Amino acid sequence: MTFTQLAVIGAVALAGPLLALRRSWHLPVVLGELLAGIAIGRTGLAYVDASDPTFTFLADIGFALVMFVAGTHVPVRDPALRPALRSGVVRAVLVGVAAAALGWGAAAVSGVDHAALYAVLMASSSAALILPVVDSLGLGGPAVIGLLPQVAVADAACIVALPLVIDPVHAGHAALGAATVVGAAAALFVVLRWLERRGLRDAVHDVSEERLFALELRIQLALLCALAALAVRMHVSIMLAGFAFGLGVAAVGEPRRLAKQLFALTEGFFGPLFFVWLGATLDLRAFGAHPDMVVLGLVLGLGAAATHLVARALGQPLALSLLAAAQLGVPVAAATVGTQLGVLRPGESAALMLGALVTIGIAVAGGALAVRAGMVATPPRESREAPVA
Repeated sequence: MTFTQLAVIGAVALAGPLLALRRSWHLPVVLGELLAGIAIGRTGLAYVDASDPTFTFLADIGFALVMFVAGTHVPVRDPALRPALRSGVVRAVLVGVAAAALGWGAAAVSGVDHAALYAVLMASSSAALILPVVDSLGLGGPAVIGLLPQVAVADAACIVALPLVIDPVHAGHAALGAATVVGAAAALFVVLRWLERRGLRDAVHDVSEERLFALELRIQLALLCALAALAVRMHVSIMLAGFAFGLGVAAVGEPRRLAKQLFALTEGFFGPLFFVWLGATLDLRAFGAHPDMVVLGLVLGLGAAATHLVARALGQPLALSLLAAAQLGVPVAAATVGTQLGVLRPGESAALMLGALVTIGIAVAGGALAVRAGMVATPPRESREAPVA
C-alpha cells in the first residue's frame, strides 16, 4: 500500500457521492464506492491488492467505525421509539421465522448445505445502510419510527448469530466470544453512564472544546479499538464490537460535536476506504466458472425481500418492508469469515455479496416509494446540519 494508491482510492471513492448526487435516484453513497472497488480490484484492473495487510487493516478500522456510527444512529433515547419497540421486535421475529424457511429453500436450490447461514443473511437488516437512508431522505412518522427498532433488533441478533451458524463446529467458542464482546460493551456503557451522571463527561467536554483537545474523540476511538481488539482475540467479527459500542454510546447520549467529528472521520476517509476495499475483494469473474453461484446470489437477494414482506401482515407499508431488506454488514462478515475459515464453496462469497447488492437495489426502490408516499418529516440532509451519526 502506497500513498499513490491511497490517493487513487480516495479519488475513485468519489463515485459514491457522484452517483448519489441526484436526489431523485435515491442511491446510497456506498453503492458507488463498492462499484469503484470492483473496478480497481480483483474483478477489474487489479490496481489494488485487497489482501495487502495495510489495506486490510485500514479497511477493518473503517468497518468498525461504520458499524459504530450505525449503532450511535439508533435513537435509543427517543421516547417515541419505546412504544414501537414491541411491534418492532414482533416483526423482526416474524421475519426470522420466514427466513428460516426460505434459508432451507435457498440451500436446496443451490445444493449447498448452508441453510442456517442463508436464513441469518435473509433475516438481517443493515442499520449501517437503512438509518442513513432514512436520515438522508428525511423520512419520518409513526411507521418509520416503528421500523427503527425492527432494524436494530434484527441487525443485532444476526450479528450475534452469524459466527454460530457459519462455523457450527466451534459454535460454543463463538457464543462465548460474542458474549464476551457484548459484556465488555455493556460494562463500558455502565462506566460511561456513571461518568455522565457524575458530571465528569461534561467537564471533559468543556475543557476539550475550550482547548481544542478533541479528548472525547480520542477516548471513544481508544475504547472502540480496545473492543475491536477483544473481538479479534475472541475470533468474533469487529462488526459486533462496533455496533454494540455504538448502541451503548447512543444510550448514554452522544455530544453533537463528537458526533460531527466521528461522522467526518468515518465518511471522509475510513468508510469510503472500507467500501472500496470490499468491492476490491470481490472476484465477480468467479461467476464465469461457477454460474450456479449467480443463481444463489439472486435467490438470496430476492429471498431477503420476500422474507421482509411478511411484515406487511402486521400493517407495515410496502416501501418500509423493502427498505428493511437492505443488507451489508452481515453478508460482508459472512464472506470474510467464511473465506478465512475455508467453509464456503468457490464463488460462494461473491454470491453472498451479489445477494447484498440486490437487497441494496430493492432498498433504494423502497426509499423512493416511501418519499412518494409522503413519509417525509424533515428536509433532506443537505439542508440541515451534519447528522449526529
